[in-house]
Amino acid sequence: RIGLAIATGAVPAPTLLYMLGEHNGVPRSTLVLDPILLFMMMGGSRFLYRAWKDGHLFSLRQLGAAPVIVMGAGAAGAALLGVLMNDRRWRVVGLLDDDPAKIGSRLQGVPVLGPIRDLKIHAERHGVEHAIVAMSKATAGERRRAVEVAVDADVKALTIPSMGDVLSGKISMSQIRRVELEDLLGRDAIRLDDEGLHRLLTGRVVMVTGAGGSIGAELCRQIAAFVPSRIVFFEASELALYTIEQEFTERFPGMAVCVVGDVKDSAALATTFSTYRPSVVFHAAAYKHVPLMENGNAWTAIRNNVLGTACVARAAMAHGVEKLVLISTDKAVNPTNVMGASKRLAELVCQALQKDTQTRFVAVRFGNVLGSSGSVIPKFREQIEKGGPVTVTHPDIVRYFMLIPEATQLVLQAGLMGQGGEIFVLDMGEPVKITDLARDMIRLSGFSEEEIHIEFTGLRPGEKLYEELLADSETTLPTPHPKLRIARANGTHGAEWLAELHDWLAAPTRLPDDVKRDLRRWVPEYQVSIH
Repeated sequence: RIGLAIATGAVPAPTLLYMLGEHNGVPRSTLVLDPILLFMMMGGSRFLYRAWKDGHLFSLRQLGAAPVIVMGAGAAGAALLGVLMNDRRWRVVGLLDDDPAKIGSRLQGVPVLGPIRDLKIHAERHGVEHAIVAMSKATAGERRRAVEVAVDADVKALTIPSMGDVLSGKISMSQIRRVELEDLLGRDAIRLDDEGLHRLLTGRVVMVTGAGGSIGAELCRQIAAFVPSRIVFFEASELALYTIEQEFTERFPGMAVCVVGDVKDSAALATTFSTYRPSVVFHAAAYKHVPLMENGNAWTAIRNNVLGTACVARAAMAHGVEKLVLISTDKAVNPTNVMGASKRLAELVCQALQKDTQTRFVAVRFGNVLGSSGSVIPKFREQIEKGGPVTVTHPDIVRYFMLIPEATQLVLQAGLMGQGGEIFVLDMGEPVKITDLARDMIRLSGFSEEEIHIEFTGLRPGEKLYEELLADSETTLPTPHPKLRIARANGTHGAEWLAELHDWLAAPTRLPDDVKRDLRRWVPEYQVSIH
């Protein structure tokens, strides 16, 4: 723009002088030098200031800064580069990108050195010990490959919590962190029916049971984005409820209502429903730890997961709730443990109640959620920090995994789509071997398997080698959403079955073997050996 402005003045000026006959008093060299000097003064001063401001010139800020390579020369890489230029800790020596058109170019004065696979060469040449992954449009597989290249090059891979934060300018250097396993297992962004979810949630009262748990808390966060008039947190743990309440007080003031209560307490539920009149209920309260619920706590698991679901469902029916979404699990399919059988029985309760109510009951099944309470990841991380060994139950054990935000977004979508009586099954991707997870975590922590050993401890009571998302007697139907399918079980039960189940649940206590024996009657596909 400066050059255009100077040219606009430099061409008409001598023309005008010649037309007026005044050119004899003006040396011709002046007519040439004037625009050149003017351009240098106006443009040069701005260039020098910008070069100093960005740390390229006359700056002491990056003396002694650690050299770093940014992996990714796209929009996220450019945004991150602008932030790193003003940070005293890092000195960007180059970028890497697999796009041939970008290799050899410069981004904000920093060269794009080559493809990602050449990280080791450039890291050794520039003495780089850290590489930051900035690949906002890359798939999880591509990000995983970039991290593997960094590990192989003996370079510590770093990342940021969200590429969206970089692009929106929200990122701060304190958020740059080591790459975690969760960063590599995420999949493409989930497409939600925002318009439909606004109709379901916006301006309405929504209730979440188990709101202090990992799934319940993330559900509350996702629901809050659709601006309900109120979210009722129903939670038995005072500490968990306090934690999520403090978060919402800061982020969404005035939106949350906290109720300490037990889902088996029909009176407390009735009071809560009549006071706040929720339109939609997400039932996430459950005991879910398989080994803990297997023997000594078997009856506790049944009462919490089955009786609790029945009490919440009946309260929803009595108070005109439009929709109730039950959070279920892949362990409910051909269950081999009490926890899985309890969740399958909870599904059957909701389907049986659906016959005589306007409230629509929807169940959603998914597998293991990374980062949830009781997840294998925190356990592995703690074992690695202690120097090992990392314990895995069986070398061939596999599980489906999903990130918490991923799972909860699909729960919302399923809740919107459900018309009553359906069991939705989430697309969990490909199953992952737990042994591979352990190896990945060891490598990401900067160790080798020689330094941190993996030990196999044997399958725990009720534990399967693999989980299933569909029972043998079930079929699936597609839905308009590519990551959701409907599992319809053959046949549902009626009022007589519900009455008998209620009588069975009324007992204050039962022995574990009696519980397992009785479960065979209620859940015929339940497979267990009784001692």
